[in-house]
This record gives sequence, structure tokens and C-alpha cells, in this order.
Amino acid sequence: MAQAGALLTQTTTSAVLPRIIPRSEHNISRANISRNALKVLYRLKDGGYQAFIVGGGVRDLLLNRQPKDFDIATDASPEQVRALFSNARLIGRRFRLVHVRFRDEIVEVATFRGLGNEDLESEDRQILDATGRIIKDNSFGSIEEDAWRRDFTVNALYYNIADYSIWDFVNGMQDVEARRIRLIGDPETRYREDPVRMIRAARLAAKLDLDIHPEAAAPMARLGALIDGVPPARLFDEFLKVFETGHALAGYQRLRAHGLFEHLFPATADWLASGAGGRPDDRRNRFIERALANTDQRIVDGLPVTPMFLFGVLLWGPVQERAAVLRRAGDLSEVQSLIDAGLEVTIEQIERITLPRRFSVPMREMIQLQPRFNRRQGRRASVLLQHRRFRAAYDLLVLRTELGDVPLELADWWTRIQSLSPEEQHREFNGGRGGGRGSPRQPPAEQAV
Repeated sequence: MAQAGALLTQTTTSAVLPRIIPRSEHNISRANISRNALKVLYRLKDGGYQAFIVGGGVRDLLLNRQPKDFDIATDASPEQVRALFSNARLIGRRFRLVHVRFRDEIVEVATFRGLGNEDLESEDRQILDATGRIIKDNSFGSIEEDAWRRDFTVNALYYNIADYSIWDFVNGMQDVEARRIRLIGDPETRYREDPVRMIRAARLAAKLDLDIHPEAAAPMARLGALIDGVPPARLFDEFLKVFETGHALAGYQRLRAHGLFEHLFPATADWLASGAGGRPDDRRNRFIERALANTDQRIVDGLPVTPMFLFGVLLWGPVQERAAVLRRAGDLSEVQSLIDAGLEVTIEQIERITLPRRFSVPMREMIQLQPRFNRRQGRRASVLLQHRRFRAAYDLLVLRTELGDVPLELADWWTRIQSLSPEEQHREFNGGRGGGRGSPRQPPAEQAV
């Protein structure tokens, strides 16, 4: 491990003066800032400390979007912040933060970060591993240093509660106006410090419909392998941010365009690249994109989504191909081959992105049910309609029509059967014969995707 090199020398940063944009020249109003965040800002200010909203809250307000939360930066130490608030607690090991807790909101307060030039024996310093990735970061400093330590220029704008101005050290305001994402400092160095920044750049570009500056985009494909060393649990958090916040389709497209998707779902990337004759098959990509578009629409409609279904969609192709190999190698049924292949592919995938058992087990069940849709008569068909994974499995069945491996007529039949009365369902499952006792109930109304 080695001590971090500074982005700028201390002499340089101490001479940097911010561009100060007065209230009359920007669109941020306190009316759009949460009441609790304002309480924290004013308490810090009245206590004699500097207090700024920083990061995504400022960026989103400037883009006329409502932030989901407000982060605060200050020159007060974590202990000084905690002393001001009875409802505060210290958190974090890599970098100490304060959470000020209100009944319906947590406001995060961070002390300005320094450039990591502290003595090696100090606890307040930054440490990198052999690849340049930050593994410890308890370095405190000035607001100038804090600005230069942030990842993107659009995230390094400071809203000053003292006079409602915006402080800009890195031309972030210019990039907001140009709707572009640009890294602070040398892109390769910043990506090596934290490879997740590449995913974040793609995610923010997708979420906010911004362009990634060419200098920020250029090293991504070459440095993408650094993502392979990121802890799988952290990548699961990033997966949720990309795919379950309403911009899954755009996020997926950005990740693929910059050569990052293959480091998150390597088996899926191989499947997408190897259609019939070894050439990419557009139907495979449409299959995934339709699922992601449906997920985005569900979020717009206020409906629940689950990583179980999205992982199932993303892994369906690799599981199906692995199952075919297993059937050729041994005497396995279609269902058993899907069971074995699903387990193998899942084990390989969670080495990249953690998928908790509460999601991985139902995902495999959803995949294993696919062959049962081929049977439309008899008790097993009627029982399928009541299976707890029926809705998720049905949604996957419909999506598979994009691949051409499920007849549209079959998907339409299972769509129609759900709209029938129990008596009509019973007749369908019994080849047109009359209903009676034991008729199936209607399936649950909720969707799985």
C-alpha cells in the first residue's frame, strides 16, 4: 500500500479561488430544499462553521430536477458536528461521516476532505492499494481541496447557506450548462483510485441524459478490467442504482457502449456476442432491452420491481445454452438441465455481483418453470397457474417471444387463460370438457418485473 498522490499540490489549491455565482444568477431556491437539510445548514452556520449543500443535490436543482436527498459539507469536524445535534451519530470507516436523523429523513454531513498529504502514521490520511484504488480515506482539509477530490465537475458545486450563492472551483457550472460529465483531474488516475467511477459516469449520463466528455470516456474500455476487482457486494449496490431507478434501458446501453457491461455480466456479454454462426443476434439484445424498458415503465407507474426478475432475464440466455450442453452430455430432462445450469451460472455470476439468496432462489425457480408452459392441459397445467412464481415466469415467457424460442400463440394462450373465470379455466385445462369442483383460482394480480 502507498500514500495517495495529490491531485494538485497544496500550494496550487491554496491559491485557487472559486467562481462565486450569486443568487440572482442561478435557479436554486430554498423552497426546493428539504426543511430538515435547511435546519442542519442553519445550525452549522449559527455555530460558526461553513455549511454548504454539495454534490447531486446542487446538480439536480440546477437541472430543474428534485433531488432525492441533500448532502452537506462543512469545515466542522465530525465530533464538532455531533456536538451540535442530539440526533446525530458518527458512521463510516473509510471516511467518517455524521448522520443527522429526523423522523422522515437522514441528512448526511461530511467534513471537507483533504488531498491525502498527511503523515503516514496519522489516522487521518488516504491509502491506496497496488492498483491505485482508495481503500482508506480519512483525510480532512479545506473546501478547495474537497472540491478537487470529488469525482465529476457537476458534483463539485457548493450552495452556500450564508448568502445563497454557488461556489465553483472546477468549472462545474459550465459543464452543467453544457450537459456533460467531466472528471476532475486525470481520468485514468481517478478511475484507478475507484473503478466504480466508470459505472457512475455511465449511470449519471443515463439518468440525467448527459454526454460523457471524450477525455472521460476514452479510458473506460481499456480500464474496464479494474471493475473485476471491486467487491461483489458493492457492485450489487451499483446494479440497483443503474437498473432499478427508472433509467435501466439507458444505463444498460451506456454500459455496453463503453465496454463496461462485460465486466458486470460476462456470461451475458458472451451470449449477446455469439448468436447463430458466431455473429451477434439482434433478437437477444431486443429481449433484454424490452425487459429493461418494461422495468422503467413500472417505476414510472409506481409499481414494484425486483432484482430477481432482472437477473433472471440477464442470465436466461447463458442458462439456456448451458442447459443444452448438459443435456447433450448426459441423460437429463429439460427441467433438470435448467436446474443444474441455473445453479452453475448463478455461482459464476455472484463472483462478480452478489445476489442475495432471497433473490437468487426465486430467480432459479422462475427459470425452471419455463418448460411447464408447453403443457396446456391436465392438472399440472392448472397447478402452474397457482405457482407462487407464476407471474414472474409468465413475464419471462412473454419476453422470450422476442428471441423466437416461444411461439407467440403460446404466450397469447397463457395471457388469455388468466382473464377467464375459474369455470372457463377448468374447461380449457380439460380440453373443453365442463368445469366442476377443483377449478383453479385466478392467479395473483401483482406483476414480478
